[in-house]
Amino acid sequence: QVQLVESGGGLVQTGGSLRLSCAASGTIFSINTMGWFRQGPGKQRELVAGITEDGNAYYADAVKDRFTISRDSAKNTVYLQMNSLKPEDTAVYYCRVNYRGNVYWGQGTQVTVSS
Repeated sequence: QVQLVESGGGLVQTGGSLRLSCAASGTIFSINTMGWFRQGPGKQRELVAGITEDGNAYYADAVKDRFTISRDSAKNTVYLQMNSLKPEDTAVYYCRVNYRGNVYWGQGTQVTVSS
């Protein structure tokens, strides 16, 4: 079983930055893909960014060149550095981990960008 704890959300003005963290705990050996999703008001949950075990990162077009995903495999932690934030980035951000054929979700952290 994998537990995910997210942190780093909050309120920021347009153009500001935030860094999200997601730490996985439990009996874990070599997590596969780690990623971030978000769900804005009245919207479906969507992929923001992901990073493979080998460190290959991929991003949604809406966040390319503004967000950076990284991971510390020794700590089983994934990060999302968000720069140049826009009001449309306002959402609950969820961490997701693929581990041994199962998918695990964090509880979500609110990011609000004011105009």
